[in-house]
Amino acid sequence: MRVIGLMSGTSYDAVDAAAADLRLDGDTLVLEPLGMVSTPYGGGLRAALAAALPPSAVPLAEVCRLDTRIGQAFAAAAVRADRELCAGRGELVASHGQTVHHWADAGRVHGTLQLGQPAWIAEATGLPVVSDFRARDVAAGGQGAPLVSLVDLLWLRGRPGRPVALNIGGIANLTAPDGTAFDTGPGCALLDAAARHFSGGRLACDTDGALAARGRPDGALLDRLLAEPYYALEPPKTTGKELFHAGYLRAAGVDALAAEDALATLTWLTARTVADAVRRVGAGEVVASGGGTRNPVLMSALRDGLPGVAVRGSDELGLPAPAKEAYAFAVLGFLTAHGLPGTDPRSTGARHPSVLGSVTPGRGGLRLPPAAGRGPVRLVVAR
Repeated sequence: MRVIGLMSGTSYDAVDAAAADLRLDGDTLVLEPLGMVSTPYGGGLRAALAAALPPSAVPLAEVCRLDTRIGQAFAAAAVRADRELCAGRGELVASHGQTVHHWADAGRVHGTLQLGQPAWIAEATGLPVVSDFRARDVAAGGQGAPLVSLVDLLWLRGRPGRPVALNIGGIANLTAPDGTAFDTGPGCALLDAAARHFSGGRLACDTDGALAARGRPDGALLDRLLAEPYYALEPPKTTGKELFHAGYLRAAGVDALAAEDALATLTWLTARTVADAVRRVGAGEVVASGGGTRNPVLMSALRDGLPGVAVRGSDELGLPAPAKEAYAFAVLGFLTAHGLPGTDPRSTGARHPSVLGSVTPGRGGLRLPPAAGRGPVRLVVAR
């Protein structure tokens, strides 16, 4: 089955569309990557989305407008991927949508909201769309995150050295071989917020860690940030920009520093909290993906914090680091289409595995493949 996975993470800078040929071969799921295209959000949409994210209060009319405009942006990305990567022969779209709120309180997730109306995708492509993946796991008592953990477990199974999969997006998360999975804390969320804050909105991020490279970490600010209670919670646990946002930085006293020193401190915060989490699960190898891997200052700090632990990009194992999560959602969509669970309860804390998402029919109605009897036990990337 040729599946297009759509993803926009907590950095909300673009819609990534990755296409893959997926097939079950006995107990093995074989993924043949077909490539990725990335379509940036228009400036007006990105600004509207940023203004609507926590801790902002927004009217329902704005939520409706964003649901439509994000759905249209995802639809455009899917059409482009079908044309450029699938030669117009895509069979299914799996859309993560744009997370705008993850309702977590006292270690429990009560609800989650992803915008990006799938009807626009189905209408534009003519293909069936699997969407709204997280809600079913939350309804089953899970955290709804990290939702790619099942894919990571299948992908890294049998690899020596106790590897963990790490994704550094707006929020960083990891998955260990025993199924332990959790959000470690901010990936690039606070870095991006600080870059916007100090530049008056001119910069969306600290490109290549250039500002951080010119600064010096401030020990007092780092200590205040590391005192955040979230880090001490036991997994499974999840967090988001509901906690880690520009107001959080201002409350911590970031304005007392120069921009370069603030960015250096926040880079060390991400590296330190990720390294602490990696040591916590006893990892011998880190397979990293996500936008944060493009920040050489952050990756250097992470390697410094993990002596003796190999840190490599997911590219080395066949999944390009910028596209890995989009490919993971293509896999989750494939599993849903075949009636197979897309979660591991050890990772999310749910009561049981769940078949994820809601399905929007394509132009020709809904004709899904026959349900598979058993789920795969491993994922192999064909290269």
